[in-house]
Amino acid sequence: MKQAILDWKQLYNWQLLPAMSMAFALAAILRALLDKPRHMPRARTWLLALWVPAAVGFGVTAVLRYHNDLLDEWYILFVLGVAAAVLWPVRHYRPAAIMLWALAVPALYRATSLGQQVLGYQFVAPLSNYFKSLGKLNLYWFGIITGLAFYQKKLLAKQQARREEEEKQRRQAAARNADLERLVAARTAALTQQSSELQGALTELRATQQQLIQREKMASLGELTAGIAHEIQNPLNFVNNFADVSAELVAELEAEQASPTPDVGLEDELLTDLRHNLHKINQHGQRAASIVRGMLAHSRQSTGERQPTDVNALADEYLRLAYHGLRAKDKTFNATLNTDFAALLPLVPAVPGDLGRVLLNLFTNAFYAVQKRQQAAGPGYVPTVQVRTCRAGEEVEIYVRDNGTGIPAAVQNKIFQPFFTTKPSGEGTGLGLSLAHDIIVQGHEGTLSVESQEGEFTEFVIRLPFR
Repeated sequence: MKQAILDWKQLYNWQLLPAMSMAFALAAILRALLDKPRHMPRARTWLLALWVPAAVGFGVTAVLRYHNDLLDEWYILFVLGVAAAVLWPVRHYRPAAIMLWALAVPALYRATSLGQQVLGYQFVAPLSNYFKSLGKLNLYWFGIITGLAFYQKKLLAKQQARREEEEKQRRQAAARNADLERLVAARTAALTQQSSELQGALTELRATQQQLIQREKMASLGELTAGIAHEIQNPLNFVNNFADVSAELVAELEAEQASPTPDVGLEDELLTDLRHNLHKINQHGQRAASIVRGMLAHSRQSTGERQPTDVNALADEYLRLAYHGLRAKDKTFNATLNTDFAALLPLVPAVPGDLGRVLLNLFTNAFYAVQKRQQAAGPGYVPTVQVRTCRAGEEVEIYVRDNGTGIPAAVQNKIFQPFFTTKPSGEGTGLGLSLAHDIIVQGHEGTLSVESQEGEFTEFVIRLPFR
């Protein structure tokens, strides 16, 4: 029985079985370590074929009844060589380089041991003991370095994952930036279009404003012209009447001189009357000429140059022109004009034409307000417009007050805004309080304020520096 067992053991090299197991384990380790195709382009076939030499050797020794204790050593050295050949081309891959070091010590130990057994040499006693101890440490060395290789692989995998995540974030950031750039471009185009539209609207608004200003000036000029026509009619009537009377006196004087017995006393009386009439004709002619000069001065384009101006004379002139201008439109309208001009009022540096337009606008508004209240109140109401001037420190003040309809409190803070008017459509706006305010504040460095109570009164105050 024992002989049969010995024959069975000698029939096969059973030492190849542990070596084959080690080969398959090493192949599994390498496949796990080099799991990417770029690390194992052709080595997968080699690793899978490691069992071929062991199987062939196992079968051949069984058939030939050949027994060799060194066959497993040769096979293990062959397996280590194949593993090193697989790892060497990819040594730039750090886990593969570390794995080469894991194989180096066992391969060196197996080669040295196999050489000793083949050649029959042995180390001296102390070195032989150290060499045997090294053989026992091979497995620990291989395990530790293999673990280090897998740890390095794990670190590289984390780094790769981190790089891929960073790349993904970079692509996402690039995509977001591209989207933002598209949005910015679209918004810029929209803003550019809006800016162009606003610029066009602003240009159109300025053109409209200039047209309105021109219309307001023309309306103011129309009102002024009506007042001038009505005002100039009086001196012209006086001139015509005195001229007719003077012609009759001349005829009587000629008849008396042709009489055989002329009356010297009557001739002197006729000459005296004729001289008086000529004086009156000259006086009213000068009045008409003054009105014409004022009309021409108003119609001229303002130069914008200031000159010493008599505020009292300017206010009185434009008050009467505004009054007669309204009467030219409505013959039934009458109003009481109260003036209180301060004596010895200093001359004010002003542009007479511009200041006159402001006064004309205020007077026209005042007469318009009292006319509207008269139409609503009935016969008991007396329309009154008051103009007062005075000196207050370094300023001259002009007060224009009426007892008309007044201005509602809700709109008092709007009356100096551009294009704002309380008049119904079609009744004209004159110069406009906005332009009047600009002329006083910006053109003359003064102030224009208002105080009003609805249904009672309205009072505008102009303050102009005279130094």
